[in-house]
Amino acid sequence: MEDRPSATALLKTSLPDLKLLSQGKVRDIYATSDPASLLFVATDRISAYDVILNNGIPTKGQLLTSLSLFWFKKLAHIIPNHLITADVTEMPLEVQKYANQLEGRTMLVKKAEVVQIEAIVRGYITGSAWSEYKKTQTVHGIPMPAGLVESQKLPEPIFTPSTKAAQGAHDENISPEQGPSTLSLTHRLSLDDFIYFCLPAAARLLGQDLYDQIASTALQLYKSAAQYAETRGVILADTKFEFGLLSPSPSNPEKRELILVDEVLTPDSSRYWPLEGYTPGKSQPSFDKQYVRDWLVASGFRKGLESGPEGKEGQGWTIDESVVQGTRARYQEAVDLLTK
Repeated sequence: MEDRPSATALLKTSLPDLKLLSQGKVRDIYATSDPASLLFVATDRISAYDVILNNGIPTKGQLLTSLSLFWFKKLAHIIPNHLITADVTEMPLEVQKYANQLEGRTMLVKKAEVVQIEAIVRGYITGSAWSEYKKTQTVHGIPMPAGLVESQKLPEPIFTPSTKAAQGAHDENISPEQGPSTLSLTHRLSLDDFIYFCLPAAARLLGQDLYDQIASTALQLYKSAAQYAETRGVILADTKFEFGLLSPSPSNPEKRELILVDEVLTPDSSRYWPLEGYTPGKSQPSFDKQYVRDWLVASGFRKGLESGPEGKEGQGWTIDESVVQGTRARYQEAVDLLTK
């Protein structure tokens, strides 16, 4: 087994006796000898604008995992989650042999069918929501009150789902409110077809019952987490949840249980701001990867240059060391504030 210096970012796992099923922007997912479970490994890779950067953030995987474990436990009263164990000694024997590589950054989880939307909840107007509001006075197609300013708290949190794009592609918003923008009047539709086309786009994708369950659960999760975070001096501006469906049980073959999967409420999937000094009307300092996004844009990143800086296309983007250390410090501070 291999020891890694703490200052070295783990960009790629090497578990040759396990079958690698997928490699995402951050996580590597492996099969195990248990057909009902999967091994999730959080690497130190970091992405911004759906681009994986050349270098990672040392110990980021452990920080993400520790915060996910904290929130899984804290929010278990709202919805079950996919966690089986994060203790490597309780995992299958073929996993335990890689303990030095995996310790603190891995979870054995229940195998589930991932629901193909990202369940985004926004409590404050910022980022792409603020950009849209300035143009149309809407967020995700939802009409909003006049006179909002950047970073202002919304009257109520809103559910703004998006598609789950393949790696390297961009997620696309799905309006939770609007049906299709156009429908040819020459089409002769049955009543069932007409009702289907008039459903909100996200509900058409999932089915109304599942959509309603996910929207309601995501809002409950956000409200509970945001309320707690505020007691720790942290604002949870927005976040992304992912859900899965377990296979039906023999006792109830008609029902598939909805569970919370992937990571939850980490700085990779959420915007966290310090409560102290919060001032609506401007962008806020953050504990999340907005710091990396800002550096990337300042370094010349734009649409069309995903593969590298201008004149160096194909070489990728390498984060400055000062930004690596600054990002790690922000992630560590968020974990400490929320969990200690």
